[in-house]
Amino acid sequence: MNEVPAATRSVIVEREIPFPPEKIWRALTQPHLIEEWLMKNDFKPVVDHRFSLNAEWGGVDCQVRTVEPNRTLSYTWDTKDLESVVTWTLTPTDSGTHLRMEQVGFRADQEPYYRGATVGWKRNLTALEQLLSRID
Repeated sequence: MNEVPAATRSVIVEREIPFPPEKIWRALTQPHLIEEWLMKNDFKPVVDHRFSLNAEWGGVDCQVRTVEPNRTLSYTWDTKDLESVVTWTLTPTDSGTHLRMEQVGFRADQEPYYRGATVGWKRNLTALEQLLSRID
């Protein structure tokens, strides 16, 4: 598995979501749900599983690193010359779940990727919240 270089930046998006961690976990780990808020995929929540995310603009090669059901999910996110790691952390709260997404690994010369991820992840999390409000 790739290691993220020390001199990198992260994109972090955090949200308070009025649903339990178990429901959010399903949306983060079930391929048909991931496709609704992120991209087409062949994801499996199994450590070391290699999977792809695909969209009109291209694809992302990934490998699962951490699976702690209803708590933590992380995977590599490699596309073109960006090698990064995405980590989801779910923390139960009185009103639902605090969801934290961090993508780490943006080098100083990757400003377009960094800006794109900053905008893209906010949009993706909004789509995730919309999906969660529609499913049981």
